[in-house]
Amino acid sequence: METTLSDFDGLLDWDALQQWMASQDLPGHGAVTAVERLTGGSQNNLFLLTRGDARMVLRRPPQHLRANSNDTMLREARVLRALRNSAVPHPALLAACADTDVIGAAFYLMAPLEGFTPMKNLPQAYVEQPAWRRQMGEEFVKAAAALGNVDHVAAGLADFGKPDQWLERQVSRWRTQLEGYREMPGYPGAALPFVDEVGTWLERHRPAACQIGIIHGDFQFANVMFSHQQPVLTGLVDWELSTLGDPLLDLGWLLTSWTEPGDPEVGGRVPAVAPWADFMTRDELVTLYGERSGRDMSVMPWYFVLACFKLACLLEGSYARACAGKASVDMGNFLHRYALWLMAKARQLAG
Repeated sequence: METTLSDFDGLLDWDALQQWMASQDLPGHGAVTAVERLTGGSQNNLFLLTRGDARMVLRRPPQHLRANSNDTMLREARVLRALRNSAVPHPALLAACADTDVIGAAFYLMAPLEGFTPMKNLPQAYVEQPAWRRQMGEEFVKAAAALGNVDHVAAGLADFGKPDQWLERQVSRWRTQLEGYREMPGYPGAALPFVDEVGTWLERHRPAACQIGIIHGDFQFANVMFSHQQPVLTGLVDWELSTLGDPLLDLGWLLTSWTEPGDPEVGGRVPAVAPWADFMTRDELVTLYGERSGRDMSVMPWYFVLACFKLACLLEGSYARACAGKASVDMGNFLHRYALWLMAKARQLAG
């Protein structure tokens, strides 16, 4: 008897998709017999497919495509393909489809990962064992260092970003992004504090040189998976912001998601997960990264400030869209409060 599968309001065209999958070298056999929509990712869609005795995850853009949605999907697939056989924990790429006639957008299939995304309340095993929470920090650093150690040229990603003048372009790049929000109706143009002060500090203290490699681009709790069985990071996910740059920025990004005594009391920010006790300190994370990567970590304060600055500028975009009635007001306000904390942290770090 033929199984009727939901198309999730047009996101999946099963006739075309089944034919395309049959033409690929994929795990399992026969047609897809079950589909489940997965949570995770604020914009893109994830579906768990069952095909014979195999399961795989399909990732595609939202129904209303942005100008770069299809290119972003194919870039994600490209970086996952490049990481095959590397020490970087990631979902294995199974196949990618650039033909938008199949389901209406580019998409790819990947192997599922065991585990959970650590947000808010941790699973009971992590709650009961402080050593597991400490190990989470070590796992983050191991993954970041492994990604930073990948030879992007040998992996076929020499043209994956714009490495020339990368350091020199950072402040102007994100200030320009922030200035662009002024065109949004209802957005108060000077909503973020300390932009001039922090931008000036970054320009004056810019490192003399950097080491170009692959960066994930959004390296934080929301974009990793940890095993339920043991404190092991099973994979980095959501590679839509991946590009070329200095991998120390990924570590800086991670430091922004950390919480320590003395952090600014701005915006009502709370730790990313609970309970927060017994996690490694930021200094311990930085020291461990240096040991695993062999890099000089004396420049790390600059990358921490840059991460705060860049993330604040990006998050402010959601607030600007909310002010213009193009995004959730509640989410826009939440992200604006986080951006205020980030700028306060950047100013604190810059002294």
